[in-house]
Amino acid sequence: MKRNVYESLLKWKHSSDRKPLILKGARQVGKTWLMKEFGKNEFKDVVYINFDYDTWAKDLFKQDYEINRILLFIQAHTGIQIKDEDTLIIFDELQEAERGLGCLKYFYENAPQYYIIAAGSLLGLAMHQAQSFPVGKVNMLTVYPMTFLEFLQAKGEDAKAQVLVKNEWDIQKVMMPAFTDLLREYYYVGGMPEVVESYCKTGNLVRVREIQTEILSAYRDDISKHAPSKEIPIIRMVMDSIPSQLAKQNKKFIYGMLKQGSRAKDYEVAIQWLIDAGIVYKINRVNDPEMPLAFYEDYGVFKLFLLDCGLLGCMVNAPAGLVLTNNDIFKEYKGAFSEEYVLEQLKTTNLPIFYWSANNSQSEIDFLVQTEKRVIPIEVKAEDNVHSQSLHVFCTDKYPQLKGLRCSMKPYIDQGWMENIPLFSIEAYIQNPK
Repeated sequence: MKRNVYESLLKWKHSSDRKPLILKGARQVGKTWLMKEFGKNEFKDVVYINFDYDTWAKDLFKQDYEINRILLFIQAHTGIQIKDEDTLIIFDELQEAERGLGCLKYFYENAPQYYIIAAGSLLGLAMHQAQSFPVGKVNMLTVYPMTFLEFLQAKGEDAKAQVLVKNEWDIQKVMMPAFTDLLREYYYVGGMPEVVESYCKTGNLVRVREIQTEILSAYRDDISKHAPSKEIPIIRMVMDSIPSQLAKQNKKFIYGMLKQGSRAKDYEVAIQWLIDAGIVYKINRVNDPEMPLAFYEDYGVFKLFLLDCGLLGCMVNAPAGLVLTNNDIFKEYKGAFSEEYVLEQLKTTNLPIFYWSANNSQSEIDFLVQTEKRVIPIEVKAEDNVHSQSLHVFCTDKYPQLKGLRCSMKPYIDQGWMENIPLFSIEAYIQNPK
């Protein structure tokens, strides 16, 4: 499978100021496969160490961080001679090694010629909990679930992917039915690599749900094993509430939906745990859509999204027939799916993402994205229902200096104050906005 993040790995390899690289991302987003595939294609040799099951390596850094001793020990156990220019060293599940994160600092300072990539299913948690994180001594790269474009490529739909990449609006208009069907498939399958691979090989929707259920079970097992004991039920409660939070017309996270009388301080640790594990994304509100958006961030008001729309559907047992076909009864939940989907595509750009809502009304802009050139207000509409005044008022009355973007199932049109693009075009558009 082709992953867009592969290009970032190539840039890292050829960078003149390269540092040891940490791959962040939730369990099952494809970090291990990506590291091994990169090593196989770009290096003569790969040394792969998994600290979760290579028992000989668990105490590798316990004695000291002396690089020659570490390399000699690795060579003795793997039988691979490590050459600085020809060998990729992979430290997988590094959080399981005592003092593991600290070793990256000493590779950078004392042996920068070696190529080191580290990852782990819960490395995001370890990075925040470790006392000696190598600040400034590592590069970091986040791996997300597969985007819609990557999904198309996995299905062998490269030509259709190129139509999106090149923003061929006229061709997209003619091919709307085909793209709509593919987008619905993506809503159901999502972007977890194992799920996508299984679906592309077999087309078995039952197996899709089985794998998604296994992934969600693994996340819940991680919560039970690695979260602070008193926070476990709270973390589960927050995670399980996300579908109902997103199904609301106003998708702001409401503590009272979890338990009557709940307060923010009761859930801060739980929410941060899920964010660090890569399971949820937190999008804060801004009070003013000016650059830089972070200056106007309101930390007390936010929306939470799951990392993958397929897992979201699995959590609520959304039947395949309802997701894959037009059905008015299901339209409201398709709206939740659509906003979840758009957020997932936006996250892969690594651009600042926020949202805006009025303090004393129901007016809301689903997302605000800050590019190098401008702030883009984004409104997400399921299907072809685009009847809403929020974006129009926002861009024509409140902030006429901003040009809006509506994502819907209508073809492309530029109305001056706003562009409408099909939902399936958002990833390609946001990578090269006007």
